[in-house]
Amino acid sequence: MMDENIIWQPAKVDHQERCERLGQKSLVVWLTGLSGSGKSTIAMEVEKRLFAMGKIAYVLDGDNVRHGINAGLGFTKEERTENIRRVTEVAKLFEDAGLITLVSFITPFQEMRDKAKEKIGADRFLEVYVKADFEVCASRDPKGLYKKDIKNFTGKESPYEIPNNPDIILDTENDDVETCVTQLLDAILKKI
Repeated sequence: MMDENIIWQPAKVDHQERCERLGQKSLVVWLTGLSGSGKSTIAMEVEKRLFAMGKIAYVLDGDNVRHGINAGLGFTKEERTENIRRVTEVAKLFEDAGLITLVSFITPFQEMRDKAKEKIGADRFLEVYVKADFEVCASRDPKGLYKKDIKNFTGKESPYEIPNNPDIILDTENDDVETCVTQLLDAILKKI
């Protein structure tokens, strides 16, 4: 519930003016998938390539955000929901600023992804399922998380709901990073 004493301050520069200045359309690219599926690897490479093209992009990475804005949040369903709510608000601000925002978060529940899409706007939101099953991610285990006994670990104690209707599926089980980066970059360039 919003405090009635908090009033939204309208900007003197609107979204369209910002996009025109930057020479791009804004977009939120939401990468979802299990830990170790390749979300961050793909997002970081796509950001680098967009930057090389003269585009302004920024990665909101799950681990990085938990070092600051979402420090102190755990991994219960309620805390995960709050984590995603906060990141959605930040992504919306970045989108309003005219940026291409690559959000790399597990985002385990369809309801979370649907709320993010609704908040940001379906026309400025690209849902990307980074597909790799639990066994493949466990075999990669780049952070050593699958070897630890972590409470509420997604895919183990806590469920991961496969997206109902993602805009794009990057199959990191069968395709290499370069192929996935190229597929995502092509999809982004069609929207911006």
